[in-house]
Amino acid sequence: MPRGRPDPTLVTPEVLRHWPLPEPGGDKNTRGSILVIGGSTETLGAVLLAAEAAMRAGAGKLQVATVASLAPFAAAALPEALVRGLPETDGGVIHPDAADDVQELAGSAGAVLIGPGMTDQEAARAFGERLLPHLAGPVALDALGLAAVTADPACLHHLDGRAVLTPNPTELAIALHVEDDEVDADPARATASLAERARAVVGMGGTTSWIATPDGRTWQDESGNAGLGVSGSGDVRAGITGGLLARGAEPAQAAVWAAWLHGRAGERLASSVGRVGFLARELPAEIPRALAEVVP
Repeated sequence: MPRGRPDPTLVTPEVLRHWPLPEPGGDKNTRGSILVIGGSTETLGAVLLAAEAAMRAGAGKLQVATVASLAPFAAAALPEALVRGLPETDGGVIHPDAADDVQELAGSAGAVLIGPGMTDQEAARAFGERLLPHLAGPVALDALGLAAVTADPACLHHLDGRAVLTPNPTELAIALHVEDDEVDADPARATASLAERARAVVGMGGTTSWIATPDGRTWQDESGNAGLGVSGSGDVRAGITGGLLARGAEPAQAAVWAAWLHGRAGERLASSVGRVGFLARELPAEIPRALAEVVP
């Protein structure tokens, strides 16, 4: 790990109990709103998974922005949500010009999650480069939502640490412009490196989760199991992170709690369904139950 960083804190229920989440308010407005931006004509499911997970983590209001051709289907699948249809390219992904269409919605949201289901790196990069300068945070970036950060980590510096990045190991390697083997050899160092460069909290998922902050704090989370290695699992974790940000958690807290809640949801399903074979769509319903284990 970079010189001067302390040993990581192992995430446990006891650690979380001493770092309680903000108490939920009595109505949807005081519990915070989350805007989930992402998807394409081939990957609407990623948006649906992240959106439900955000609500299960405690967000009060849900807004979704995705390609216009599938917005009606998203609205039908998410009756809790306000759904905004965005301009799309001929390839069925969110057009970079859509950043102008969603700017006001993003600016008024309690938290914004960008990236689930984005499939075109160049379009995602251009979209982020146009939208991110207008946001004040908190913001969570997942998958290709990190494309603008990969091109220029300084694009988040104006947020003063109010951003959380949720890459998997491969996405972290891409963001750092290194080979996968380098991340695999020292995931803690790699996570800390991106946190320093982007001046953002980084929560890297994987068999072991690593969370690092720009000011030198680090955490290691060992919860979860092999069953979480399934399509859509990362979208759920990103949604949990965004939902916790929306309800008022600070960025590091949201990343640490999301890692444990995601892992614990997988453990709960392993005991009821099987060690492998459960689906990402089954994870969100376990999030409130996992929360109740820490805070009855």
